[in-house]
Amino acid sequence: MKHRVVTFVSPLQELYTVTCASAVFGYHGPDIPQHYDFQVCAERPGPVATTVGADLLVERGLEAMEEADTLLIAGWCGGPDVSVEVVEAVRAAHGRGTRIVAICSGVYLPAAAGLLDGRTAAIHWDLTADFARRFPRIRADKSVLYVDHRDVATAGASGTTIDLCLGQVRREHGAALAMRIGRQFSAPPHREGCQRQYPELPTAGPVPDSLAPLLDWITANLDRPLTIEDMAARTGMSPRTLSRHFVDQLGISPGRWLLDRRIASTRALLEETDLPIETIAKRVGLSSAVNLRRRFHNALDTTPASYRSSFRPTS
Repeated sequence: MKHRVVTFVSPLQELYTVTCASAVFGYHGPDIPQHYDFQVCAERPGPVATTVGADLLVERGLEAMEEADTLLIAGWCGGPDVSVEVVEAVRAAHGRGTRIVAICSGVYLPAAAGLLDGRTAAIHWDLTADFARRFPRIRADKSVLYVDHRDVATAGASGTTIDLCLGQVRREHGAALAMRIGRQFSAPPHREGCQRQYPELPTAGPVPDSLAPLLDWITANLDRPLTIEDMAARTGMSPRTLSRHFVDQLGISPGRWLLDRRIASTRALLEETDLPIETIAKRVGLSSAVNLRRRFHNALDTTPASYRSSFRPTS
C-alpha cells in the first residue's frame, strides 16, 4: 500500500505549503515510482478560504487523520487558540503511530498537543517570541531549516516545506528518488544552510539622533579598518561611553553593529553582482576572502558561494 499523506489545512490557508507538499508527495508521471498517496482535510469539509483569494474545496474532515501515515499540518491560521477537537485529533493520530509534520505556524498544533515538550522545534523567526511565551517547555530554534524527530518534524518557514518533505523521501526511499523528484522543480535533495540566510537585510532603522550621523559615517566607510576608537573619536565620546550608548539605544555593541553591517553589505553584493569574493571582502572591510568566508559562515551557516548560487544563476 502507498504511504498516505494527509495535509490538514485551516481557514485563510497559504497555498504555497500545500502545493509544495503535493509537489513532493503527489504524482510525478509514469517514469517515477509513486510511493505516496496525497490528500487534503480540514476541520470542517467544504470551501476553505486561501490567501490567493480563491477557495480550496476540501471534501474530508478530521476523520481523514485516522487513515494518515503522515499528517502534514500546512500552517495554522485559526488564531492563537487551537480548537480542542483539532488538538485531540492530532494527538490521537500521533498515538496511532502517524508521523506529524508541521510547517511554519502549523507548529502550534503539535505544541498544543504536548508532542514537542522537552524537544527542539524549528520556528519561523517572526513567531519565536510568541511561541516561546506560550510553550516554554519547547526549545524554539529560528535558525535551522527544519528539525526532524522522526515521529514529529517541524519546518520553520514555508519555503522549507520542500526541504522537509524531500528529507522524508530521502530517508524512506533513498537519495536517488529524492533527487529525481526534486529535479522536476529544480530543488536539491538536500539544501545547506539555515533560515537566517534569507530574512530581509538589516538596516540602520530608526535610531536616536545622537547616533544617526555616526551610523551613516560607518556605513559610508565600511571599507576602512574601523575600530571603536575611530568611532569614538568621530563622536567626541570616549570608547566606553560610546559602547554604553550603543547598548542602551541599539541593544548591541559597536563592534557587533559594524560586523552586522559588513555581513549585510556582503549579502547585497553577492545577490546583486558577480564581483569576486576577494573584491567584496575589501569593499566591506573584511580584508580578505578567507576572513569573509569565516565571518559569513559564522553568521549564516553557509558559504558565500552557496548563498550567491541561491540568487544568481551560475555561468
